[in-house]
Amino acid sequence: MIDESVLLESRTLRESALERTEVLDRVKALSLLPDGTHVTTAMVATYFEVGLEAIKSLVKDHRTELETNGYRLLTGDELRSFKNLSGIQSRTRSLALFSRRAVLNIAMLLRDSEVARQVRTYLLDTEHPVRTQPVDNPPHRETHSLDDRIDQRITHILGKTVVPMFNALIETSDEHRRELIALRTGVQTVERRLRQHHARL
Repeated sequence: MIDESVLLESRTLRESALERTEVLDRVKALSLLPDGTHVTTAMVATYFEVGLEAIKSLVKDHRTELETNGYRLLTGDELRSFKNLSGIQSRTRSLALFSRRAVLNIAMLLRDSEVARQVRTYLLDTEHPVRTQPVDNPPHRETHSLDDRIDQRITHILGKTVVPMFNALIETSDEHRRELIALRTGVQTVERRLRQHHARL
């Protein structure tokens, strides 16, 4: 597996992953301002469980990159207008705002945060199988390899998403408990057979 630290060094690699903002909420819920789009420096620091200065320092060092991805510093009329529209009550003379894309950008730059590390690892884990496929496979093996990746992805989804969902439903449902248990057993059987099939390959 590619080490998550490569994202700290490669702007090109960071840019290739910036559309994946949904990863933020998969690692940890990101609270947004009332406008439903932005977060403040303090909210970014809270999300990554670091001090304000760590975020401010990162902005200072990578401002151009972050501005490209939605970081803005509001002042004057623009700030007053934003306060009125979003309902923010503050006497501050400037307000730094981060879009979700800019927050993801921070995650790929912030070294001393376990949350940021988890975001980077998640990005690389989900991208890794696609990026690392050999490009010189014979044609008949490319199809076989694609089938393997599809099987692995389905197995992963069944094991990490569907089965836990059934477990939660079973815990909270008395009326349909028996049917849910039967469905879960069926899904687990499919998952097990896929794993056995892949092991034989």
